Amino acid sequence: MSGNEIKYIKEAFDTNWIAPLGPNVDAFEKEIANYVGANEAVAVSSGTAAIHLALSLLDVKKGDGVFCSSLTFIASANPIIYQGAEPVFIDSEPETWNMSPLALEKAFKEASNVGKLPKAVIVVNLYGQSAKMDEIVSICNHYDVPIIEDAAESLGSTYKGKASGIFGKFGIYSFNGNKIITTSGGGMLVSNDIAALKKARFLATQARDPAPHYQHSYIGFNYRMSNILAGVGRAQLEVLPERVEARRNVFNQYYHELAHLPGIQFMPELENTFSNRWLTAITVNEEEAGVSVGDLIKNLAEENIEARPVWKPLHLQPVFKGVKYFQHSENENISECLFYNGLCLPSGSNMTEEDQIRIINSIKKMLAKVNRMNIRINTEENLRR
Repeated sequence: MSGNEIKYIKEAFDTNWIAPLGPNVDAFEKEIANYVGANEAVAVSSGTAAIHLALSLLDVKKGDGVFCSSLTFIASANPIIYQGAEPVFIDSEPETWNMSPLALEKAFKEASNVGKLPKAVIVVNLYGQSAKMDEIVSICNHYDVPIIEDAAESLGSTYKGKASGIFGKFGIYSFNGNKIITTSGGGMLVSNDIAALKKARFLATQARDPAPHYQHSYIGFNYRMSNILAGVGRAQLEVLPERVEARRNVFNQYYHELAHLPGIQFMPELENTFSNRWLTAITVNEEEAGVSVGDLIKNLAEENIEARPVWKPLHLQPVFKGVKYFQHSENENISECLFYNGLCLPSGSNMTEEDQIRIINSIKKMLAKVNRMNIRINTEENLRR
């Protein structure tokens, strides 16, 4: 917490705005919209709820197809299933780790040939890094298919000077407890289509008709954000630039200390983009480093340091077995390669320098130990010869 949250929470208590909706919700929506440069925003209970509303607004229904990034958390795709639609997963590309325009183009050509274009494309900005939006927008515009930009992890990032999350028909942000700013649980749907967001508010409040009694002509959802949590969000938004700076400093420290080590590569930052570096992610070439991702995770855990693999691609998840998947190229399956070789390091905004140095030294110590063992083995082999 920044320390200023209690001011907005106290206002909510003092004015008795405890239930969902209220002045904090209205203000938080305006502040987010102004920050990212969208016409309007709707505060909801989660980023997942925001994606679900976006699909509902686009009339995605049973039997429709939706293209979605494969290398992401399952929440990006679950709302497709909520709507009874069919996901089609798209591989990543190496320069951003996000949706591959080459794979997307292949998926569109096949869909066009069989006369079944998707109703929407969900593009995810992984770990704070924007996807190649120019190329993706161009492809989607060619086929006249709307984009939902899943910017759950990328609030505070930019693509060619514009905020992440505003390149599609709809953009979504998450304020879950692990995000760069948090409302404990919450999300935001943004768009330049004010009429669509008016309908989103209607659907998110149980689709209650404007009548003196409780009347419903549509099925809605209980998705609106609480006035108290919106107050937390307002205070968090005030310190977003500081949080981004802290995460980038964490990344830079890791990069300075580890990038020169054999087999270690860092998640790239595409030219003309600015990543909030929500998580510092690396890949480990086992042949060059002498250790695997699994080895590193295990050894760090023994020192009470938590590290995790990157997201398991959705096309590999048991729940999506058999779902169609388009890879980057005939010989390159980028998302699977990243999953098998990728590692997320501790990256919290409030991480102390002492803690980070301890993590860095643990990784260096392990790699040095492996190198010493390899030198000894090579020496013994040479002596035997």
